[in-house]
Amino acid sequence: VALFLAVYAALLSSSWSLLASVRAWYYAASYASASASAAPAWPAALYASVTYGAVFGLLSMAAALAVAAPAMLVTWTTVLVLLAFAGRRPRSLVAEGRRATRDIAGLALRVLLREGNAVAALCAAASFAALLIGRRDDDAARRAS
Repeated sequence: VALFLAVYAALLSSSWSLLASVRAWYYAASYASASASAAPAWPAALYASVTYGAVFGLLSMAAALAVAAPAMLVTWTTVLVLLAFAGRRPRSLVAEGRRATRDIAGLALRVLLREGNAVAALCAAASFAALLIGRRDDDAARRAS
């Protein structure tokens, strides 16, 4: 868990400027639409939240892959060593190794996509709500002043 958090923090700090530019674009778009007319705030919030969700989903998949790659390598090596000790011939060992590689990589890819999509959807929903609530608070503060 600590390795995952460390990799995630490193990836997040390296992509901080992208997140800041999305936030700046959202504020520019929302203030432009607020000053022009009473346009709805949700289109800009939807675009920004989808972008946030995509960025955080990709970051979580990259962090999970960085943690899972050594574990997959150890699993693959263990399977091959056990098959070699079980008396498999070299040709069948190569075939089993290819099959194990395909199975392990396929399972890891399915898990990474499922987890990344879940994180992306959760972050998109949370950021959409936060952007709309923040916009409503900003509009109320502007009307009061």
